Formats: sequence, C-alpha cells, structure tokens
Amino acid sequence: MLYFEDMNVGEEERFGSYRVQRDEAIAFASQFDPQPFHLSDDAARDSMFGRIAASGWHTAAISMRMIVDHYRETGRAMIAGMGVDELRWTRPVYPGDTLRCETQIVDTRDSKSMPEAGLVSMAVQLFNQDDIPVCRYRSAALFGRRPRDAAPARSAPAL
Repeated sequence: MLYFEDMNVGEEERFGSYRVQRDEAIAFASQFDPQPFHLSDDAARDSMFGRIAASGWHTAAISMRMIVDHYRETGRAMIAGMGVDELRWTRPVYPGDTLRCETQIVDTRDSKSMPEAGLVSMAVQLFNQDDIPVCRYRSAALFGRRPRDAAPARSAPAL
C-alpha cells in the first residue's frame, strides 16, 4: 500500500489506455451534455468539429476512471477527491481516439481537519493516440497516512 507519506512533489506517472466508443460518447452526451454536435452526424458536420465529438465532461469522466483504476492497481490509500480547478479541454476528442493519462504531484500538505490524512494536489493531463494533449486540470485528493503497524513503503512503478 502507498500512503500520503510515500507521495512526493515532482513525482510523475503515465498510465491508462481508454478507447472512446461512438455509442458511449453519444449516450453520455444524450444524458449529460445534449448539444447537437455530440449527438448527430449532420449537426456535427456543420459545427467547428466537423464530426461527432465526445463531450468534454465525458473526457473528464474518462480521466477519473483511469486515475481510480490506476490507484487501485498500485495500492494507493486514496480516501476521496476534494476538487478540480483549471479544467481545460485543449483539443476535441473523437470516437475512436485512445486516451492516456499523465499526472504530476505539485503539492502535499497535512489535512487540518483529518489528522489521519494528507492532501495531495496534482496536475493531470490527458493525451490522445497522437500524444496531443486533449484535457488538463489540477486536482486535489485526500490520501490516508501510513498506520503505525503498516509495512514499509514499496516503490511506485517507474515511468
């Protein structure tokens, strides 16, 4: 298990692979972002995108899924997300794109309200299959501190 104490400013990770499916992008947009260029080939053709584009909110949700999966796979003691700032969609995401995630820890600090946890702030970026950035934001999350009886830290996977 990796705890708050194991997370260091400057630490970077690359992970995840998620192929955006057309039906999934349309279904997400139908429910949460029903703008015509997310739903209809005809409307998208006449838009700035030229074809159906995934909702930016769908892209952000995909990043969250990749982060949660990565933390489970690497045994992170994440308690809860605390917020997102500076969310930007820098390029459209289209059905068929394959996304990956990169994170960098930019700050760590003790939690004032939860002494058993610490707050980790990260810069998050998503890239498509051509290594073009498509989304970026800052996030903050609470991570549990190492219990006194816990085994020593194991190393985070190398990039």
